[in-house]
Amino acid sequence: MSAPLRIACPQCDTLNRVPQERLTHGPRCGQCRQALFAAHPVTLTAANFERQIGGDIPVLVDFWAPWCAPCRAMAPVFEQAAGQLEPQMRLAKLDTEAEPGLAARFGIRSIPTLAVFRNGCEIARQSGAMDLSNLLNWAQAHI
Repeated sequence: MSAPLRIACPQCDTLNRVPQERLTHGPRCGQCRQALFAAHPVTLTAANFERQIGGDIPVLVDFWAPWCAPCRAMAPVFEQAAGQLEPQMRLAKLDTEAEPGLAARFGIRSIPTLAVFRNGCEIARQSGAMDLSNLLNWAQAHI
């Protein structure tokens, strides 16, 4: 039996311990009882960023802005990818206009920029919009 994974709830940000072999069995938050995986990207803010990226599964963050046409074009692709990559990877979106401090902290100079975090550390980065196939291939290389 493997060690349990720490996974932040997308609703209340509580860290949950989930046995690895139970990831695909619809785990729920011990605090709020909501599903830990909903096939939908989590919205990141300054308040929940550290907790969401600090868990044991990789988190793919889409740094975007509402005025960015490539960001808007990639949004449905990113949404679709969430359903295909969970529970091995969490997908999340960070609006750089709403959270300029986080965008500056990570040196986001162009959007969309995708970054993969594991245990709070950035492990990969890719700038530019991607189609679903390329996004899935790139993300799966970092699981």
